Amino acid sequence: MSNAPQSNAAQRLHHHLAPHARRLGEARITDLVAGDAGRADAFAMRVGGLYANFARQRVDAEALDALHALAREARLAQAMQALFDGEIVNTSEHRPALHVALRSALGATDTARDAHAQAGAARERMAELIAALEASPVTDIVNVGIGGSDLGPRLVADALKDAHTGRFRVHFLTNVDGSDAQHILRGLDPAKTAAILVSKSFGTQETLLNGGILRDWLGGGERLYAVSANVEKAEAFGVAPERVLPMWDWVGGRYSLWSAGGFSIALAIGLDGFDALLAGAAEMDAHALQAPDDANLPLLHALTVVWNRNALGLSTHAVLPYDERLALLPAYLQQLVMESLGKSVTPQGEPAGLDTVPVLWGGPGTNSQHSFFQALHQGTQTVPADFIGVVRPAHPYADNHAALLSNLLAQTEALANGHAAEDPQKRYPGNRPSTLLLLDALTPHSLGALIALYEHSVYLQSVLWGINAFDQWGVELGKRIAGELLPAVKGEPARVEDPVTRALLAEIAARRAAG
Repeated sequence: MSNAPQSNAAQRLHHHLAPHARRLGEARITDLVAGDAGRADAFAMRVGGLYANFARQRVDAEALDALHALAREARLAQAMQALFDGEIVNTSEHRPALHVALRSALGATDTARDAHAQAGAARERMAELIAALEASPVTDIVNVGIGGSDLGPRLVADALKDAHTGRFRVHFLTNVDGSDAQHILRGLDPAKTAAILVSKSFGTQETLLNGGILRDWLGGGERLYAVSANVEKAEAFGVAPERVLPMWDWVGGRYSLWSAGGFSIALAIGLDGFDALLAGAAEMDAHALQAPDDANLPLLHALTVVWNRNALGLSTHAVLPYDERLALLPAYLQQLVMESLGKSVTPQGEPAGLDTVPVLWGGPGTNSQHSFFQALHQGTQTVPADFIGVVRPAHPYADNHAALLSNLLAQTEALANGHAAEDPQKRYPGNRPSTLLLLDALTPHSLGALIALYEHSVYLQSVLWGINAFDQWGVELGKRIAGELLPAVKGEPARVEDPVTRALLAEIAARRAAG
């Protein structure tokens, strides 16, 4: 717990959780399971093709009751309705956050209904552009974007490559490092390639620099497309206005894969696949909004994260997908979680007074078992984890999949139960909490539901912590300083105040001259 003065959210959280944190601080997961014969079923729930089991979290029924009391006092149900209705939940920018309207019509206000209608119109325009591309010689698409304009579409296109029904190969150019552009373009034919520039403001440095490379490589703007709220800037860059799809200020970048920002997804997996992705998210939306507290999956996920962070004092959280197609999920969730929840002040500018975002990290199993699992099992820090598995694979190699699932189950068991041994170096302390998420199959529908689960969990965590999940002012300072330093890096006259930066610039200049 932070030593800053406590906000209302911090006081509320401390009141409800502190007694149970003291009571369960040394509790053993094995004892909690052994003491409740029905725990494995009581701490599990299903939403469509997604099953979740929380039985190996270090929490009991009494602590869970306190967490639900905290949720009621924090008015989480009302906060969820406010999100869907398009109320101003992004208070620092005075905006709603209506990404849910991109896929579901559950809001009860004209604002929400209008947003849903705009999203539908944008999908119709996207379908027209896709039909025109399908009638062209184009075989390859380069999506140019960074952050949410890259991570979400890249994750979905990679995860659903087995569901691919489109005829396009989609590539993602994100890093301002010119090596990225060089490597991607090396194997493509400019006569058969189109590019999509995704930037809400059409002012993102990385996207414009890489977009300029693509425009020149393509020989002009004839096969340039854009997704942006700034049609004028896109047109000035060389993109015809009829090839610009809309973005709106009520959709944050890290939530934009459901919008025209998912243009590359629809090109990669086909429009039917994109619609199924939206339908899966809409199913989770309806569940998150309408399910009772004791059967609400995003709510229980959020409550266990807050319990681990604030009651047990655990500072990191691992996401471990046991399916290679979900290898990019931890990177995607790093932005969703850490950009949304990396805040230390309330919307009123007061100290939050409690620990907020855990550091999220992870990687795919079984590779990760041969990498960082040593620290998970025997390291000094306890790391809560989400393990994610898929019951039915999309390949015929049954023995491989049986081995994959057995490793998934074994790791969750070993982390929770540990292993006694006379040799301390071979002793496993156990008592490491985890949640198991199982997809019946990895499909556009189930992936949409999984991503939406995390989105809603993050929002509910932000309400419990009394912070704004929808701004990201923390990324602005470095970008501003980079802009100020750019002339100096190019060797042009510039005033540089910081003495360390001056020394580093001198070193760079000297090595260039030594060349």
